[in-house]
Amino acid sequence: MKIATFNVNGVKTRLPHLLRWLEREQPDVACLQELKALDEGFPAEEIRAAGYHALWKGQRSWNGVAILARGVEPVEVRRALPGDEADEQSRYLEAAVEGVIVGCLYLPNGNPQPGPKFDYKLAWFERLIAHAKTLVDSEHPVVLCGDYNVVPTDADIYNPRSWRKDALLQPESRACWERLLEQGWTDAIRKLHPDAPVYTFWDYFRQHWQRNAGLRIDHLLLNRRLAPSLRAAGVDTWVRGEEKASDHAPTWVELDLAAATAPPARARKRRP
Repeated sequence: MKIATFNVNGVKTRLPHLLRWLEREQPDVACLQELKALDEGFPAEEIRAAGYHALWKGQRSWNGVAILARGVEPVEVRRALPGDEADEQSRYLEAAVEGVIVGCLYLPNGNPQPGPKFDYKLAWFERLIAHAKTLVDSEHPVVLCGDYNVVPTDADIYNPRSWRKDALLQPESRACWERLLEQGWTDAIRKLHPDAPVYTFWDYFRQHWQRNAGLRIDHLLLNRRLAPSLRAAGVDTWVRGEEKASDHAPTWVELDLAAATAPPARARKRRP
């Protein structure tokens, strides 16, 4: 199974890019972020014509997440991250696809910091950590993927010097990331490419794409049961090179689900 995450930066504006990518790479599951469209504006018909069923949660002008599944219907599990019923931002969607629990997330950017946006980022991260704790040891294979808006280490950015004040590199953001991993999640890209300069985002300024001055902020985390099935991981950088592309490139993993560890056996009751 191939699972990918892609911040499309406007699903209607980038629809031609999305459809070309789906046709060429054919992921089995595609998690999308930053739809920037209301529910009724989601291009469901075009995506269905490409062979994908979809769940989505939109929002006007920003945010919005979706889960696409090739040839099968994703089964919705939840439409919001637990922990704050008053939070109306569309940033989390969870579904079951062919036995795998897929969490699609768009973690807040947090800029400018310090300030209320950064406070919201950290509060949202705390809710994610709490929810992830319920999933890491699940008997089901689980992947939490999306735009985390966190550069985990200085090795995940072309040059950290000019980004030191950005919310993506703050010690608090990185500490939350480390606490998440410490639960037992596997960072798929770093598991298979521990030392390589892998980037998933190149902003539109100062020729960052042309100079390969990128950041790694799109991540796929595998729970303990799913991690043994990891076979490949990478970034479809060609998408970022398209005209008027998103500033992100799709990031993906290939999994051999037969290698996923079996759930722990339940103790049998002795007959009297």
